[in-house]
This record gives sequence, structure tokens and C-alpha cells, in this order.
Amino acid sequence: MNEPQHKKKHGENDKPDQVEQGHGAGPKKGFREYWKSAPFNPIVVPFQGGDEQLVERADWWPADYMEQYIDAELMKVVADCTNSMSCVPYPQTRMFWSNALRIPAISDSMRRDRFFKLRSHLKVVIDNDVPEDRKTDKFWKVRPFMNRVLDGCCIQARPESVSIDEQMIPFTGACPFRQYVPLKPNPVGMKNFVLASTDGIVLDFEVYQGSKALASQVPDAEGLGLGALVLRRLTETVHPGTKVYCDRFFTTISAVECMLEKQVYLTGTVMKNRVTKAMQKLPSEKIMKQQGRGTTASVVRGDGKLCVVKWFDNKPVMMLSTVHAEQPEDTCQRWSKKEKHYMTVRRPSIVREYNAKMGGVDLSDRMMSYYRMSVRTKKWTIRMLMHFMDLALANSWLLYRRDNQENGTPRKGIMKFLEYRMDVAQVFLNKCKVTDAEEERAHRPEPGQRFRVTPIPNISVRTASAGHLPEVANLKNPMRCRLQGCTGKSRVHCLTCNVFLCLQSGRNCYEAFHTG
Repeated sequence: MNEPQHKKKHGENDKPDQVEQGHGAGPKKGFREYWKSAPFNPIVVPFQGGDEQLVERADWWPADYMEQYIDAELMKVVADCTNSMSCVPYPQTRMFWSNALRIPAISDSMRRDRFFKLRSHLKVVIDNDVPEDRKTDKFWKVRPFMNRVLDGCCIQARPESVSIDEQMIPFTGACPFRQYVPLKPNPVGMKNFVLASTDGIVLDFEVYQGSKALASQVPDAEGLGLGALVLRRLTETVHPGTKVYCDRFFTTISAVECMLEKQVYLTGTVMKNRVTKAMQKLPSEKIMKQQGRGTTASVVRGDGKLCVVKWFDNKPVMMLSTVHAEQPEDTCQRWSKKEKHYMTVRRPSIVREYNAKMGGVDLSDRMMSYYRMSVRTKKWTIRMLMHFMDLALANSWLLYRRDNQENGTPRKGIMKFLEYRMDVAQVFLNKCKVTDAEEERAHRPEPGQRFRVTPIPNISVRTASAGHLPEVANLKNPMRCRLQGCTGKSRVHCLTCNVFLCLQSGRNCYEAFHTG
């Protein structure tokens, strides 16, 4: 198992266990923390969520799934504030309108220049209606769009097992809240904390804009580290008895205590310096390496609520849980570099559950990366709008696929992700008003029609003698002037108009120019 390696930024999580003896989240005052080797028998509250379905989705079409996140009202807001998808991976967006590679569904709906103009001015808020909280909300320019997508995520049913992880919104341009997270496919961009189900459906998210802004949304946030703040914020809508899986960036003793107060059970990898007292009771790395791969050791906290498991694979892996422990063990196949073949290794229960339940956010990221709306832009607002459109498409397709699988639809009858995106895009294009389509056709040039490349200067420039810089051009084989009745063969090149002037007729540049 590959343990994630996250670096801390600006010292925001430097004090992970600072509330063990203090406010709200830690053990009660006077509690002396100690660990012992004993069986782990946690008292777990049964999951109280059930299999509820908040929205009836019988006989839904792909566009109906998408409209949970992006509906007609939101599109009207975008249109009003601006004026107020990409499945074919062309290297340049302009190719959609080229003669050789044009896509009629796109090029017949909107002119190229109008598309680029709308994209560069895309907005979801009116400039004059600036919110009062813009100083505290750094993402106020895209907040209405984000909130609508978030509403679509929040109406989904909460399962028994969920995962929390970081998601990057790729952006390398100038942005005051850009983050760097190593070992991510897109390490530079805006950081988004995501709550997702095991099958990749995003249930909640919070775009990071500083620990102070996050603390303002969480009750009793005093003394909590960043990891605990994120867990408290994203678990506001989960049911008692939910099992949450996260990596070592979030896992601290204080975070575990916060979750236990809500009857939510946390499991994740943990750093050694966050469970120093438990490490004293566990065998050293040298001893476990001598015993071989698959060696496991565990300790339980004195109150019986926490269990720390140390498993030696290629290297020691530390895990902490309030619901899983070492038993029951099973086996897994691991590659041996030394012997050049797979070998059977004993694996504790906590590792098996973590590997099976932790990949929800990564699955969502992978689906979004297949057909990401890759637009080259220097505006972080455009990048974020495209990202959450991709998130809505990926979420709605995963939901569509799950519903069809549960209804017994044959595999061939379920749309692939690309087909689904194309179908949704076609539905959106068909909703274009007839008047808009007629306006586009009125401004579209006829096939084969060519336009002059050089723009005609203003009349004041063309008639002012001081504005022209002639250059005499004596050609060996000059062509005659095309004006009726003129036989002149000499001409001068006007550098201002970039055309030729007939010397014999004495007419101005645009009334007497040679075509040769």
C-alpha cells in the first residue's frame, strides 16, 4: 500500500494534538493517555442512514441527471451576468470551426468569434451587485455557480462508508490563493477538500481559502488543526454510524475525538509523531523487518476507543481507527523486487478496509481527467467554472451508471462517459432558441465567400495627404490599372493602406489599386 506523502504549508497543521487536554474535542481533563496490547472491541453505533433516496430517478434521461447540478435557471444566470463542453480533444479550440475539422453541432450553433468573446467575459455575478462578504469570501466571483453544484451534491443519499481527500483544480496562472500539493497529478492550483462515496460520487466539498475562513464555518473551532476543521466541516451532513476514511494529512487524535462526539468513526493512515505514546509500545522497524513482510502489531488506548496498527510491507505503515483493528487478517498478493515475482503477504483488517473504501475522490478525479475542459486561460474564474462543470458531468454519469446497474440494464445498454457527455451537450445545444440560431446564420459567411484581409482605414486617414507614405515601385512587368479608360503602368506603394496607387489616373489608393 502506497502511503500518501503530503507536505504541510505555512505551518497550518503543525500542532495536530494540541487539544488532547483542552477544549471540546480531546479527552476529558485529567485523562492520562496510555496504550496497551489488548483486543480491540469498539462500541459502534449502527448506521442510521438507511437506503433512502432523496430524489426519485425512475425513467430519467442523461440530461435529467445533469440538471441536478446545472439547471436552466443557473444557465440563465450565467447568460444574464455575461451579457448579461469539450469531448473532442483538438489541440486548439479554433479547430472546431475550421473547414477541414469543423464540428457542425458546434460551428452551426455559434460563431467562433462570438464563442471566444463570451468565454473571455463569462461571469456568474453582476459587477454592480458585489456581495458584502467579498472580503471574507475569496471565491465570490464564482460562488453562485459553486453553490448550485454543491446543492446537487448535497441532495444525494449518504452511504455508510465515505472518504475525504484533497482535490486540485489545475491552474498555473496568477492567483492569490493558489496552492502546491506534491505527488498530485496536477500539483499546482486551487485546493478543494472533497467528501465522496466509495463509488466516486461527490457528496460535499469545500474550496480552501485559508484556515481562518474554514474555522468561521465550524462551531467550536478554537484550538483545532486544519485536518480536524476539514473533517468537521465535511461531515456535517453524514448520519451517525458513518465510517469515514482519510489519509494522514487529516488523521490526528483531536480529529478522532471530534468524530467520536458525532458518533462518526474515523480510519486513516497517521504520522508517527502524532501517536508518540503508542509508538513506544510497538516494535521497532528493525525488528519488524527481520520478521518479514506482513508482520503486524497493534495497541489499544486505555479507554478502548482507539486502535493503532503497525503493518510492515515494503516499509512500516501506521494506521489509526476507531472501528477497525488487526483482526480478522487475510492475505494479498504483493510484488517482490528481490525475488521478481508476486508473493502472498498477510494483511490486517484495517488495511483491507482502508484500501477498499478510500478511493472515492481519486475515482472522481480520474473520471474528470479523461475529458477535462482544457482551455488555456489566465483567469482563475474561467478555470474554476470549467472544473465544476466537469465535476457535475462526472458525478451525474456515475449516478446514471449506478442506477442502470441496479435496475439490471445490460452493460451494452449503459452509455460510456464520452457518449454521455455528447448526449448532454446535444441536449443543451438543442435548447438554443430559434432566434439565436437565425441570428448566427445571418452573420455567418456563405461557403466560399472570401473577405479582404487588410481592414479599410478610416476616411479621414485615406483622404489626408500627410497620412500617406508613398514608395515608388517600378516593376519589370507591371499590370495595367483596372480603372475604366486608364492605361497607366507606373504606380507607387502606399505604406499606410498597403495597396498600390495609379500615378497616371491620380486617384486615391482604394479607388485605383492594382491587383497584381
